[in-house]
Amino acid sequence: MFLGNLGLPLSFGLCPLIFAAAPAPPNILIILVDDMRWDDLGCAGHPFSKTPNMDRIAKDGARFLNAFAVTPLCSPSRATLLTGLYPHTHGITDNTERSAQSHKLVTFPQSLQRAGYRTAFVGKWHMGNDDSRRPGFDHWVCLKGQGSSFDSELNVNGASVKTTGHVTDALSEQALAFLKQPRAQPFLLYLAHKAVHPETAQRADGSLSDPNASTFVPAKRHEQLYAGVKVPRRPSALVAPQNKPALQRAIPGLPPLGPKTGSSDESILGRLRMLAGVDESLGALLRQLEQSGELDRTLVVVTSDHGYFYGEHGLSVERRLAYEEGIRIPLLMRLPGVIAPRSEPKEMALTLDLAPTLLELAGATPLAKAEGRSLLPVLKGAVTDWQREFLIEHFSDKVFPRMANMGYQAVRNERWKLIHYTELPGMDELYDLAADPFELNNLIADPKAKAAREQMQSSLARLVKQTGAR
Repeated sequence: MFLGNLGLPLSFGLCPLIFAAAPAPPNILIILVDDMRWDDLGCAGHPFSKTPNMDRIAKDGARFLNAFAVTPLCSPSRATLLTGLYPHTHGITDNTERSAQSHKLVTFPQSLQRAGYRTAFVGKWHMGNDDSRRPGFDHWVCLKGQGSSFDSELNVNGASVKTTGHVTDALSEQALAFLKQPRAQPFLLYLAHKAVHPETAQRADGSLSDPNASTFVPAKRHEQLYAGVKVPRRPSALVAPQNKPALQRAIPGLPPLGPKTGSSDESILGRLRMLAGVDESLGALLRQLEQSGELDRTLVVVTSDHGYFYGEHGLSVERRLAYEEGIRIPLLMRLPGVIAPRSEPKEMALTLDLAPTLLELAGATPLAKAEGRSLLPVLKGAVTDWQREFLIEHFSDKVFPRMANMGYQAVRNERWKLIHYTELPGMDELYDLAADPFELNNLIADPKAKAAREQMQSSLARLVKQTGAR
């Protein structure tokens, strides 16, 4: 009636009132799996690992082919994912008691919270043993320290809650309960699983009383999953390291690395059985989002804090090293209308890049000092200039005796990797990943690799200076 009284044609009268509505910020669901290798998934070509729900994310969205952790260690990498900063910048440099420092981190959930998101953390914080709420989260469900595989105790918004059954199922139930809560704003749900981490004999300071006392404990229903199958191994598995002086050092009380020190088939199967529970949890969350009509407006991210060794170079629990098995991670993303189905970006994606990506997608204020880059140009196929090399760092600690005095700074590009051990003179390593993808042939002293060595040393020096690494 009012428009008719303007004395103008109806179509003309409507024109000034029609605006292109800004797209609503997406919900965000992050699934962080502890220690998950990039090649443990069905969508990555694993011959028998069943991960249908993770495979669905890859099918409906993107699977990054070259995703990496800039530090292959739990606590530092988790802080990097939240802050977009290198460990030498954010200060969480090892797995020892870092509770106080982790309360001070400036994280992307804080920015999302200020932008109007309802934010939730569920799972394993693993930056110190303190399970109290960290800044940036409206809803808080946290294991104390490493937690336990069965009958876990959770801090649920300040109240102690004892759960029964497998920890993956308990965390999944808590995540589902959050998704079912009524809300009028977009949400962030950050689900950080304990799986696929082993049970460990751990002291209060985070060190291990017995580094070999590790077991992978799946849910009862998965105990016989994959029974009798042949575990695939990379050519570098269960062989003694050659021309790797840092790994070949004699360590008091420890055997030399070789076939007997690498991961057993049963430990690998235990990890994959735990992973089946994580995939089932993801499936339950996806079904809930479908039922609520929110799935296609929710960014789903599946990733890991770092990789794991399956006996490569005789290694098992020492995942702190810069070899591919330690630094490569899976990274899957799904958001219809933004991410094309079956995308397989080849560009390097780093743990540094998650926070900037999420904040750009949400239209939230970027973190002022983030050292990563948003992956949106990659996802949109609009890349003109992208990172072709990156810094990897590890700080020496005393949790694993073999890793004592093995701090390093490394650089990786599309072909080469240089590892500089900062406390072990004369033990550096150089690999041609194109000719030697399993890092069996250290070329650091090869005259034919002189040009590559000097180029990578220059690149490392430049990255250390640019990032302010120590």
